[in-house]
This record gives sequence, structure tokens and C-alpha cells, in this order.
Amino acid sequence: MSDSFRFKAENLSAIKLRPATFSDFTGQSRVLEKLRIMTAAARQRQEPLNHILLSGPPGLGKTTLAMILAEEMHANVRVTSGPVIEKAGDLAGLLTGLEYGDILFIDEIHRLSRTVEEYLYSAMEDFRIDVMIDQGPNARSIRLDIPKFTLVGATTRTGLLSSPLRSRFTLQTRLDYYGAEDLSKIISRSAKLLDITIPEEVAFEVAQRSRGTPRIANNLLFFVRDFSQQKSTNGITLQHAKGALSLLDIDEHGLDEMDKRILEVIGQNYGGGPVGASTISVAIGEERQTLEEVHEPFLIQEGYLQRTPQGRILTTKGWQLLGIEHSQQNLFL
Repeated sequence: MSDSFRFKAENLSAIKLRPATFSDFTGQSRVLEKLRIMTAAARQRQEPLNHILLSGPPGLGKTTLAMILAEEMHANVRVTSGPVIEKAGDLAGLLTGLEYGDILFIDEIHRLSRTVEEYLYSAMEDFRIDVMIDQGPNARSIRLDIPKFTLVGATTRTGLLSSPLRSRFTLQTRLDYYGAEDLSKIISRSAKLLDITIPEEVAFEVAQRSRGTPRIANNLLFFVRDFSQQKSTNGITLQHAKGALSLLDIDEHGLDEMDKRILEVIGQNYGGGPVGASTISVAIGEERQTLEEVHEPFLIQEGYLQRTPQGRILTTKGWQLLGIEHSQQNLFL
């Protein structure tokens, strides 16, 4: 077996591909610049960071940036998610367990219940919470001071956050999809950490098909590695990479089988639209939430699909992908 595929003695699953510092993080230059300024200023003042809200599609690095913020501030980080915090008592337990300067990272923060969210208001502004003791006639409120901490929230649905909660974040910044060049660098870095020899042309080929998302890029890298390991002992080649990605039904545009089914249903069954998301989800046998949160953002971002008040419609680029001339469109007007 080639050295390219020899595993080290330690378990590869223990190797962390997640960057640990700003200098290791590739892409999102505007976001990094803002965070660097905040962390440097906070360290100079010897104060905790102000609260930060990170938004954007899944897999772009929101959790990674939260870990980097903790590393840069030399702070401990507590990680949780919105659905896990079911009641105010759960949040109170988290907050009272924090120490000065700690970072509390809440993923999917838009899924907090309204009651829990209101508890956060005083915690974020005044660093105190009111806790109810006992019930009925003996019920009383006790005000607890909590150490000054930093709340880092992550969300894929900024519009679902209430205005009072959003306004309490000093910095609100959004992560966007990555370009192929940045993704290629991320893949090369991951390959080096995994002790995989990968040519630049292979890294770029995988990057082009990764839907602008580092998490997908790393997942594809794993499969390309496994595919090459089984097909050859001569390392990873461009032919192996294309074969692996073809087996996964991912084309040169990064579209998978479900993406194409969505476009085909709209184009062939409904004349290019407009057609509602519920109708599409029934036609393709997929949940509407999956359609709207997983597939549609990329199709819209790449210009294959357009969302209108009347429904979804194919763009000229979408028709071209289906191989149907623009003049053959039978739009519903």
C-alpha cells in the first residue's frame, strides 16, 4: 500500500480539522477583520468580548469561529444549542456556572423559546437574572448576579430572531458561501492534517463541487480518499476524484441528484413555474423544510432558481442546465 494511504498509529478521527486560530481560518475575510478588531481591543482593555451573532447557511464555520474566539481570548467556552435549553431553569444553570470572561456559545439560537429568550435580555445587558423560588403563595423572586460573559449566537435563520434579542448583540455578521479558490486551500490543509497526498488539481476539482461549503468539501475529501484507496495504490488522481464524485451523483456544478430533480420537476412538470414549495416537496418526495433550507439556498445562490411571491420559477441558467431552449419555455403567466 502506498504511503499516501498509511494510517498513523493514532486514530485519524481524533485529528481535528477545525482551525484553532484566525491565521488558520481560510476565507470570510470581512468577518475575520471585524472579529480580529474586537478581540484585539478587548484584550487591550482586559475585558470580555461583547456579544456576537454569527449567521449564515450550515457548514460555513460559525461553530469554528466561536472556538477561535475562545482561543484568542484565552477563555473557556460552554457549548449548547437552542432546542436543548427547554426552560428558564436550564439557562439559569448554564449562566451561573460561567466564570468571568467565559464564552457561552448557543447554536441555532433562533430556536430558543420566548420565555428562555426573555431571560437572556437581563443576562446580556445587566449580567443578572431573576430566579423564582417556590410556587403559589410562597413564590418569590431572587436576583442573582452572574459573571460578565460573552454570548456568541449562531443561526441559520436570522429572520426568526426577535428584534429585542438581535439588538443586544454588539456585532451581527453573516458568513457567505466560499469560492472555489478558498475551498481548495481548505481541502489541501485538511489533506495535510490527514496525511493524504493530494494534487492541487484534485483539490480544486473537489472544491468546485462542494457547494461553497467547507463541511461538504471535507466530507467529499474523505470519500475521494476512500475511493482512491480501493481503486489504486498510486495515490489520489484527478480521474479517481471524478470517479468518486460521479458515484455520489455530484456533477461539475456541485449539484446532486435531488437538486436536479427539483429543477426537472419545475421545468418539465410545471412549465418552469411559478410553483409552490409544498407542491415541489410532494413531487420530489422530500420535506418542505429540507427543500427550503438545504437545496433552495444553493440553487438560488447559483442562479438556477428564483423565489417569487407566486412560487418558484426556473431562470435562464436553470433551463440551460436542463438542456431546454429558452424559446421552449411554457411559463405560467
